[in-house]
Amino acid sequence: MSPFFVMSLLFGLTFGRTASLCAPSEYIIHVEKRECAYCLAINTTICAGFCMTRDSNGKKLLLKSALSQNVCTYKEMLYQTALIPGCPHHTIPYYSYPVAVSCKCGKCNTDYSDCVHEKVRTNYCTKPQK
Repeated sequence: MSPFFVMSLLFGLTFGRTASLCAPSEYIIHVEKRECAYCLAINTTICAGFCMTRDSNGKKLLLKSALSQNVCTYKEMLYQTALIPGCPHHTIPYYSYPVAVSCKCGKCNTDYSDCVHEKVRTNYCTKPQK
């Protein structure tokens, strides 16, 4: 092998591991309650992007520690609360949502993340927006 090829391979492995494209990304959540008259569009940030994943066809030959299925997930987050307009007095008009401060590549934590992407779910309003 040529020295250039070896150096390129080492650089790619090193750089690819540290330079994932996982970062906070702008996202709009549409929130509505059955009892309320309006839908609220909330601008927030979520973690999105590419994380280096190692998966081999020879899974039975490798140790589990050699396999990695990382996802782009929250490193730091905070919660904010919004007021949904047009709610009657007997309804709680508040909605709390996460805001990604920073992100990391790691295992998906089901305590605070939806780890399954559902294709049939939509994010839109059925009521007028305010």
